[in-house]
Amino acid sequence: MLAALTVRDIVLIEQAALEFAPGLNVLTGETGAGKSILLDSLGLAAGGRGRAGVRPGAAQGSATAVFDPPTGHASRALLQEQAMPADGEIVLRRSLAADGKSRAFINDEAVGVGLLKELGGLLLEVHGQADDRGLFDNATHRGLLDSFGDLGATGRKVAQRYGEWDAARQALAALQARAAEAARNADFVRAAAKELSAFAPELGEEEKLAGERALMMNAARIAEDLSAATDALAGERGAEAMLATVLKKLSRLQEEARKRAAGATAALEQAFAMAQEARRDLNSLLAGLDTDTAALERKEERLFELRALARKYATTPDGLVAVTADFVAQQDSLEAGGGALKSAKAAVDAAYQAYLMEAKILSKGRTLAAGKLEQAVAGELAPLKLGHAKFRVALTPDGEGGVHGLERVAFEVATVEGAAFGSLAKIASGGELARFSLALKVALAQSAPPAALVFDEVDRGVGGAVADAVGERLQRLAQTTQVLLVTHSPQVAARAARHFRISRVGDKTRITLLEDDARLEEIARMLSGANVTEEARAAARRLVAEAIAPAKKTRKRA
Repeated sequence: MLAALTVRDIVLIEQAALEFAPGLNVLTGETGAGKSILLDSLGLAAGGRGRAGVRPGAAQGSATAVFDPPTGHASRALLQEQAMPADGEIVLRRSLAADGKSRAFINDEAVGVGLLKELGGLLLEVHGQADDRGLFDNATHRGLLDSFGDLGATGRKVAQRYGEWDAARQALAALQARAAEAARNADFVRAAAKELSAFAPELGEEEKLAGERALMMNAARIAEDLSAATDALAGERGAEAMLATVLKKLSRLQEEARKRAAGATAALEQAFAMAQEARRDLNSLLAGLDTDTAALERKEERLFELRALARKYATTPDGLVAVTADFVAQQDSLEAGGGALKSAKAAVDAAYQAYLMEAKILSKGRTLAAGKLEQAVAGELAPLKLGHAKFRVALTPDGEGGVHGLERVAFEVATVEGAAFGSLAKIASGGELARFSLALKVALAQSAPPAALVFDEVDRGVGGAVADAVGERLQRLAQTTQVLLVTHSPQVAARAARHFRISRVGDKTRITLLEDDARLEEIARMLSGANVTEEARAAARRLVAEAIAPAKKTRKRA
């Protein structure tokens, strides 16, 4: 739900803070007092275009909306996808500079306006004379219908089968492209596959051959240096002989002297052992030197041929491994005589049939759900003075089908007797538009509701029994979804769980939370105008009492 809204320096509002209740919240007041400014500010905080501007004389304005959606709400999943904290309250804030530039924040973390708008769209749905979201966007209709018909699980199966079908089509396309390429260059492909397979390049082979070649080219000089180093260690006057002589002399010392020279003796013994080990390593290296000129020539030929093949096939020596595999695969496609293509086509057909089976089940469910939704909306239209309007769910075939099934879904309406059906956005007046959205929302009350619904003058142009019907439906809708409403209707205002009065004092807008007597006085003003009479106050008390009674009955049934 929408927990609070704070507005600073927006149009006529210097500072305002509103705390909302669950259920139905109403804003009332004279025309021009600033009710629309509050809704514009709320839209600004939720990522809307922000028709509101900065208050004259102020350098910057801001609007902050605090939401507390239930656990598992789609808004929390979106925050998790963005690696942002998803627990607790969600705070949306938008600051607006006098030059029109704005900044967006989620939980005090700077974000792009696009993300703020996406999150705001999940938390808030606005229906009014100039701002409509959700119901009037055809892209949302499929999801709303599927949710109404409890078709989520079936829809997920369809999406899975579509993914499998699409993967099979991509695999077939890759095989077809490879076979076509191979057919165009059959002789070259066979020759290249034969040449490269015979050569059998290996990863890292160039570096290995180059190193071995360098070692073999310098083998004679290296052997001479190694022999000299070995002689220096093992010759008559080499390190080993000198160390052995010193150790022998130390061993002849008197006992007390040997004790004092024990450290030096140990170090010399270690040095002698290390000298012996070094000599053995040098001898091993010397023995392993390959001075065979024929072997050197073979390695050079292999290295030069490797580099030549890399240039020929426009790749690197290491890249030849992948090139070889590709030419061999193309050759196999040629030799297979279409067997692989035949299998791939069969896999595509099987995947499509599996998709089609699930998609038809989804289509049947959508057809049933569409009929039920049409009936539910039709039952709401007449009491809302929309009896002349007709509503339908258009299910249009979508070619072979897509990830969401075999049809496109669109909510359509005809507002005049005999007129053709068209999109919801074609409804003429703002008040009619809002009332139609109310009828839809009541019908879809249990289907993935947002955290809060906003209606701007849904009761515009109606009164009496119609206004009462609007109020009754809003009160019913508010049992499952929080509703925020701007209204001029006392019948609607009487049903509010929380009532704010918007008034204008000088050049500033003032917001007052009304309780008890003050609320009755405001409803009486709405009934009688500027001069509030006792009859109006009595009528106001009667409206509030009548509004409370059905709410109590509903709670008892629940």
